[in-house]
Amino acid sequence: MRDKNIIWLYLFLIATLADLAFVIEGNSDYRFFSKPLILLGLILYFYRITKPIASTLLTKSILGALIFSWIGDILLMWNHLFVYGLGAFLMAHVCYIIGFKIAQQSPVRIERVDFVKAFFFNLPIYLTAAFTFYLINPNLGNMKIPVIIYIIVIVSMVVTARERFKKCNPASFWQVFIGAILFFISDGAIAISRFFMEFPESGILVMGTYATAQLLIVMGIRSYLINHN
Repeated sequence: MRDKNIIWLYLFLIATLADLAFVIEGNSDYRFFSKPLILLGLILYFYRITKPIASTLLTKSILGALIFSWIGDILLMWNHLFVYGLGAFLMAHVCYIIGFKIAQQSPVRIERVDFVKAFFFNLPIYLTAAFTFYLINPNLGNMKIPVIIYIIVIVSMVVTARERFKKCNPASFWQVFIGAILFFISDGAIAISRFFMEFPESGILVMGTYATAQLLIVMGIRSYLINHN
């Protein structure tokens, strides 16, 4: 994992800061240039640092999640393509679930899982998702089924990230888990702004938490690979 690969993180950082500036200033047209570059920087960075293990399922799943997220970013720039953007991000979360499952020690056998304990650990995630759905439900219309499916998948992604606790090195766990939580917050802000009540800070909140989330997840997987090899 060579230092020269950090140039792609600089691309990510510059694109993120530019996009946030355009959001604050309300320059929507310029975001057609800045927004796609955010994930492109992370995709190139992750591709470069994992090139020696490119054939592994972990690399393919995380890279797949980043690529689907990048596609989702582009599609969401047009309101009439919202459902397709939602589908792209749904696939990204599925890829992240697979990656998070792989990036840990051997899973505990199902008969040894304490489901009651796991339920209470995950309860804040479930309640937040349920409350968000309660707020947006009256205005979903024909989007209700796609949104329900999406909520189930993103909740599963966050839960899978939480379940890595003590199954990987602490740095990897916390980076991935906080990243998953921020992704959850970002998507919640989108849902509330679009289907419940639009608020002025939504744009900066969505992109700020989203970009940080993706960076933390990539760094968390990188940390796992460094300690695992």
